Amino acid sequence: MLKILAERLRQGHRTVAFPRAEPVLPERFRGRPSLDPSRCAPECRSCVEACPTDAIQIDGPGLRIDLGRCLFCGDCQDACPSQAIAFTQDFRLATRTRDDLVQLGGRDASYARSLDAASRRLFGRSLKLRQVSAGGCNACEADLNVLGTVVFDLGRFGIQFVASPRHADGIVVTGPVTENMRVALEETIAAVPAPKLIIAVGACALSGGPWAGHPEVQGGVDPNRPVLFVPGCPPHPYTLLDGLLRLLGRIEDGQKLA
Repeated sequence: MLKILAERLRQGHRTVAFPRAEPVLPERFRGRPSLDPSRCAPECRSCVEACPTDAIQIDGPGLRIDLGRCLFCGDCQDACPSQAIAFTQDFRLATRTRDDLVQLGGRDASYARSLDAASRRLFGRSLKLRQVSAGGCNACEADLNVLGTVVFDLGRFGIQFVASPRHADGIVVTGPVTENMRVALEETIAAVPAPKLIIAVGACALSGGPWAGHPEVQGGVDPNRPVLFVPGCPPHPYTLLDGLLRLLGRIEDGQKLA
């Protein structure tokens, strides 16, 4: 017993300080891409051709990337001869609308806005979520599971994953919504008492990801239904946590921690 207590003291406090302090991310972490169309060479389409999900478009002098389709694989950055695309360490990627995930060169980043005051009073201190893997590969599901560990301790914010949709305030959807999961997802959403929140997590749930256009997938969740869109393949736990806290008003709209 004494050895156990000594080891516990040696390990110290393991829960991260976020959102009070900036997280420490690995050097190779790929967050929000920085776009500089002024560096683009005329007629160059290297980044467009390298992207496996058609997330990048060049419209005249404009360069845009759809973060809802982006896999953050870095192929575009590697292919660009002029470094017009570079992935930063900005993990704050979640938005309230699907359109806000389309990033234009030179335009400020969009961050998730909070729910209205009535919804914050209802969900702000106690938010129960049911997770549905609608054909996911288990990458997004694994990082959602990580939020419940001692490192992130999602429960300290009053957010908890529950086993039954009838005990939930909302649904977190991962995966491209395969034909085999379409009815199950709809029935699970219907079982959640109103008012209900729907959160789409990962490129597959947002756009179909690498499976977009396949006849056996729906191409993700209906973009008119979610209140929060969290891009990534998979999203980092900090990206997930930041989006949830912004949704509940725990982080001010557009706020970036120093």
